Amino acid sequence: MQAFFDVKQRTARAVRLLFLTTLISAAPAVIHAQEDSQREPERITEPNLSVAEVPRQNLSGLEWLERLAQINRTSNFEVSFVLTRAGQEMTPYLWRHAVLEDGLEAEQLNLQNGPGQEMIRLGNVVSVFEPDVQPYSIYASAISGPLPSDLLYNPTALSDAYQFITIGRTRVSGRAAQQLRIVSRDNKRYNYQVWLDEETGMLLKLDMVDLQGSLLEQIQVTAVNVSEQPSPYFSRINPQALPGAVAMTPKPRQHQWEVKFLPVGMEEIKRETRRLAMTGQVVEYKLFSDGMVDVSVYVQPAQDSLDSDVVLRHSTNTFLSLTNGQVQITIIGKVPPQTAYEIAHSIGAAGE
Repeated sequence: MQAFFDVKQRTARAVRLLFLTTLISAAPAVIHAQEDSQREPERITEPNLSVAEVPRQNLSGLEWLERLAQINRTSNFEVSFVLTRAGQEMTPYLWRHAVLEDGLEAEQLNLQNGPGQEMIRLGNVVSVFEPDVQPYSIYASAISGPLPSDLLYNPTALSDAYQFITIGRTRVSGRAAQQLRIVSRDNKRYNYQVWLDEETGMLLKLDMVDLQGSLLEQIQVTAVNVSEQPSPYFSRINPQALPGAVAMTPKPRQHQWEVKFLPVGMEEIKRETRRLAMTGQVVEYKLFSDGMVDVSVYVQPAQDSLDSDVVLRHSTNTFLSLTNGQVQITIIGKVPPQTAYEIAHSIGAAGE
């Protein structure tokens, strides 16, 4: 009889791990390169822009980040950077931005390794091209990539969740740089260190560190070119050839549960009900964000009860699955495991 229960427990755990694997494999793919994999290294150049002339003495951390946002929105540039995570190969990216003659913003992000994937933004429309997937376009004000869009374009939106602390001057990639810390206000998330080019305000390096200060992820800029004119790449884009934009406006879903604990500054930005392709299970889903990181919460009827929780680490993400009464709860996000547990255990019936 004991052997029967042991087999049942192992089967239930395997089902839960399959569910986590399904969610991991269903996560949005990062952007890959379609061209320029053999580019010559570029030098960081000096822009002739008013943002470079902003007085830099005694700027606060937020003011430094506002300089970053200004140049990201108003200038023409081409940036190469590499993403590094523990135990993984470095991932090289190419990022371009331009302000076209009609004032329209244009943006491109390529991952320089792999089979070739690309995102292109013209104004508030982002087009996505991936192997074996039909190209599509959605409405969005920024490309979703390894660099948080609020950090790049709207740092003020991060103020509720994070403190911005000026550390001082240093050097990165041979450039004079200003080092900042971005610190979670409630110690429920990871923290960041940022290095900005002192002359231009451009991002040079971004580290994500855990609560003990150990490095989890690093983005290192290897080349920057800020120019008066947009890159010739954008003149080759035919807007008429891009897929038509699809408005992502699903019908509001009323869920019978709610999350009663979230880190400070984190808000719900999406909810829906999904059917997982691999298992056919119906899952209720909510997405929360603080502008730097996202946390996904999945709730579904419990198939089997386990005597222990399942927690996995995949790169910088925490994957937690546990059973609470008659429901199975899964948390996925770039947050410490303890925060994932607090979110999961706070879930209860709506209105209670």
